[in-house]
Amino acid sequence: MRVAAMIMAGGEGSRLTVLSEHRAKPSVPFAGKYRIIDFTLSNCVNSHIFDVAILTQYRPHSLNLHIGSGKPWDLDRLRGGVRLLQPYQARGSQDWYQGTADAVYQNLDYLLGHDADRVVLLSGDHIYKMDYRQMVAFHEEKGADLTVAVMNVPLDETDRFGIMTTNKAGRVAEFHEKPKSRDKGTLASMGIYVFNVDTLIEHLHEGHKREPNLDFGKHVIPTMIGDAKVYAYQFEGYWVDVGTVDAYWQTSLELCDPQSPLNLWDTNWPIRTRSQERPPVKCSSQGKIVHSLVSNGCTIHGLVENSVLSPGVFVSPGAIVRDSVVMNDTWIGPGAVVDRAVVDKSVVVGPGVQLGYGDDMRPNHERPDWLDAGITVVGKGAYIPPNITIGRNVLVHSEVDDDAFAGLAGNAVPSGATVKPGHVLLPPEATNDAAPEPQHAKKPHKATNKETPEAGATEESKEEPA
Repeated sequence: MRVAAMIMAGGEGSRLTVLSEHRAKPSVPFAGKYRIIDFTLSNCVNSHIFDVAILTQYRPHSLNLHIGSGKPWDLDRLRGGVRLLQPYQARGSQDWYQGTADAVYQNLDYLLGHDADRVVLLSGDHIYKMDYRQMVAFHEEKGADLTVAVMNVPLDETDRFGIMTTNKAGRVAEFHEKPKSRDKGTLASMGIYVFNVDTLIEHLHEGHKREPNLDFGKHVIPTMIGDAKVYAYQFEGYWVDVGTVDAYWQTSLELCDPQSPLNLWDTNWPIRTRSQERPPVKCSSQGKIVHSLVSNGCTIHGLVENSVLSPGVFVSPGAIVRDSVVMNDTWIGPGAVVDRAVVDKSVVVGPGVQLGYGDDMRPNHERPDWLDAGITVVGKGAYIPPNITIGRNVLVHSEVDDDAFAGLAGNAVPSGATVKPGHVLLPPEATNDAAPEPQHAKKPHKATNKETPEAGATEESKEEPA
């Protein structure tokens, strides 16, 4: 029996705000040195599935560079290996994927060309470790046409998932896509499916005639429950959807806990990734690292506490990084404080900056549904000039520079504001009073040549993924 895998990796991930502005959600850095998609890819290889297709769509460049030939995952193979499948336009067919099932429908040639008997359909934007062989074995044991991985979720979160009810044998009797009522049970679909290939092809052809925007949760699964053998495979392990800023931040910082349920050091189930050659971490006599994950190439002269640092981050003397996620090659200036923030790649946090300050937890004015937990987010390549104070739930867009902060009263960006190139969008109720007294332990001082961003940060290679 030949098993292939198809990974859905074209999602925009808009709820991650600026973190997915230059990259697809599966390509967002995670846990210091990894990308989100690394977990699904590593699961495939660790499960001995070496025929893998990755379906991309939204901003695929970063993901394409990261995957490359697939060598870090042992997928650079003459037989099998990894293939990146992007939307294409052909006579009589559409160009963009219109739904999850439509994406697979447009790439059925991949399955037919690989002579696969079973296909595991996966999402590339979840954090978990799972042996797909066990699920395939369950599928075979039940004689199923479709097996759906499920897990129990809290009752108040059932409206975020497809919810199933099953009989005692595990066969699915009902399926409700993101039900508004709380009376449908708590057995949630994880978006992981095992199909018999011939059954999948048949239902996709039939479904596409009725619904061009074909989706597994909305169309395929409900139809199959009535005329095919659909079973639920109960998963008991760790699984998280990091599709919101709050979930991404919280899941990242949980990795700093020695008792974290996600073990990145398990040699029996390694998480593989593509990474640059960087020197070891350097922590000076002025530096201190507490309860944190610090990646290769970082230089620490200040305090890093309960935080996750990606490769090449430079923390200057007197600076504090607390309860934060900081991505590649970001430079944090002398005396700066980064508190409860997510900072993307190649950001400059100037000397004396207060990033994430105060007790004002008003939601972001533009995106109150996405930024309301007190987390401030800074986009890739932003420049925050010296001595600026930025409150909670602030969204700083990519590539902003000092012009955006010109004319601020007291050099303060209040909680709930949005910083865009050229200006700051203030919440209506903000008074923009003078900045508070700094909270850092060391008085900001003028940067020396050794502390400038050019000297402290490692410039990204033009070929490094976004």
